[in-house]
Amino acid sequence: MERLLLLEDDLALGEGVRLALQSPSRPVTLCRDLAQARQTLAGDGPFALAILDVNLPDGSGLSLLEELRGRVPVILLTANDLETDVVAGLELGAEDYITKPFSLAVLRARVNAQLRRQGGGGQVVEVGEFHFDFDRMIYRKAGRLVELSKTEQKLLKLLVQNRGVTLARADLVDRVWTDGAEYVDENALSVTVKRLRDKLEDTPSKPKYLKTVYGVGYTWAVK
Repeated sequence: MERLLLLEDDLALGEGVRLALQSPSRPVTLCRDLAQARQTLAGDGPFALAILDVNLPDGSGLSLLEELRGRVPVILLTANDLETDVVAGLELGAEDYITKPFSLAVLRARVNAQLRRQGGGGQVVEVGEFHFDFDRMIYRKAGRLVELSKTEQKLLKLLVQNRGVTLARADLVDRVWTDGAEYVDENALSVTVKRLRDKLEDTPSKPKYLKTVYGVGYTWAVK
């Protein structure tokens, strides 16, 4: 379980970000000010990642960043023209920053990347009826062991760690087939997707999880 803390005083923006990031295995707690965030951190932790707005009604998110240093990784949300906030935040230990306005897709990708880097939630993912232990290479569906090839494991890990985000075919090929081969058959990805669906989906021809986004690529649907 990867629990996120989101500190954003703009209610509409905060709800939009919360909905974009939240999933059954990744709950997001939205706080409107520093006082609420501190109360939440004191009584409702631990959190895998904190996303902090800098300019808040009751102070600066940078003060909370100082308190979280070494305990919780932080991504800052900063106004586009406040370069000083970015510099100060990085010097205080923020892992990343995103300037407003920003794309929700980009934010999701940056959050996913940071959680992978930090090991947030470890390499064990429980989503729906699935239990995926990527470190021990143990995969279960409804308690039943599922045998996966190394290529299937690599593809599954990319999709599950970025669930809810569409990954382009070209990017998946580049990241799964990284053995230095000069040429990868264009059907290799399609074949691997089909094999994963055959092993994981109840009805492979009508997948609930590993979905095709036509003309783009694939996504592991958030359930």
